[in-house]
Amino acid sequence: MSTTSKPIIVGLGAISSEIVAPVLGSSFTYIENPTSQDLAIAEGALVRAAFEFNKSVFDAMPNLKVIARTGVGTELVDLNEADARNIPVVVTPGSNTTAVAEGVFAQILHLSKRLGPLTKLVATGKWDQRTNYPVGDLANQTLGIIGFGRIGKSVANIASAFNMKILAFDPVAEIPDSNKVNSIVEILTKSDFITLHLPLTPQSTGLLGKSEFATMKSGAILINCSRGALVDLDAALDSLNNGKLGGLGLDVFDPEPPKPHPIFDHENVVLTPHVMGLSNQATIATYVMAAEGVRDVLTGVKPKAIANLKNNQHKQDRSTK
Repeated sequence: MSTTSKPIIVGLGAISSEIVAPVLGSSFTYIENPTSQDLAIAEGALVRAAFEFNKSVFDAMPNLKVIARTGVGTELVDLNEADARNIPVVVTPGSNTTAVAEGVFAQILHLSKRLGPLTKLVATGKWDQRTNYPVGDLANQTLGIIGFGRIGKSVANIASAFNMKILAFDPVAEIPDSNKVNSIVEILTKSDFITLHLPLTPQSTGLLGKSEFATMKSGAILINCSRGALVDLDAALDSLNNGKLGGLGLDVFDPEPPKPHPIFDHENVVLTPHVMGLSNQATIATYVMAAEGVRDVLTGVKPKAIANLKNNQHKQDRSTK
């Protein structure tokens, strides 16, 4: 337990003091591995994405004045409880935008260039079977982006470097007229590649199911680096097996970590454990922004972004990362 008279900030989940302590400054004490006694006196908390901040945690932290979530997803933070206690939940939009967008294209390239099966083919001495796996192109192909927030826009910028045609749908965000379509169905029917960048809401849960996969352009490749529950994996597997879906890239799952699913073994699937937004630079930027948010609230400065509606003075951020 800390004996300092300075306000205590605790880390919930691994957040290095080497990164955040200098940001918080000498007026605060940061405790990377807090005890229950530390929690009881802490005024701020830096919270990793996988940490569940429920009512029992709030009860254990009676002096808490601010929470900063590393990222923008708040599914595991009880926002109603935060509102009831008048505790702002700061988020860090934009901190890993580039990393996630790069991750989308890592998966697109992996699937379109058939890197998985071709690697196995060479490793197992089946060189003569290489023409069984046609290598695809990105140039002059259509990329459909569902959700045109920060990450969607960054994906579009990368796609333009590959000379791809870009279509985008978002019910709220502004989209250039040359890229805008009026429905998800139009994205599904016209796109060779589809990438999802929507928040998880009751309306978006199960966004892509049996009927949506049937609507897709034959051979399309789908990437989900957004939220796992947007995609029905059973329907996706059926679509892969019947050849309608050409490939599937997943960085997100429901739940996380995921339960085993037969789709994980399909040769036209690439899986990563929700790390595309955790590049070295993005991780540091996320921690720094979270620390800045806690410092701002505790020193009377308006933070850049707050997730809970009661405390939010800005238009709510719709980016998923």
